[in-house]
Amino acid sequence: MSTSVEATRVEFDEDQMWVYLDDGRTIGVPLAWYPRLLHGSPEDRAKAWLSPSGIHWDELDEDISIVGILAGRGDMTRASRQAA
Repeated sequence: MSTSVEATRVEFDEDQMWVYLDDGRTIGVPLAWYPRLLHGSPEDRAKAWLSPSGIHWDELDEDISIVGILAGRGDMTRASRQAA
């Protein structure tokens, strides 16, 4: 799946990450899908930076692609650790 949609901003509430896209959509994603974000402090979550491919948090060592969000994929590193 390829996409040219980009995130314009990201916000959080107690349980969700809200991703605003440049095509007008807003996607709500459960924080439970991304344990690093779920367990990160609100201050660290607020330090997100956006790129054409996704959302990144240096302090939390987290990178989430827009393609993954649109496909409904959560933290892929968790699945690979369980399979090992």
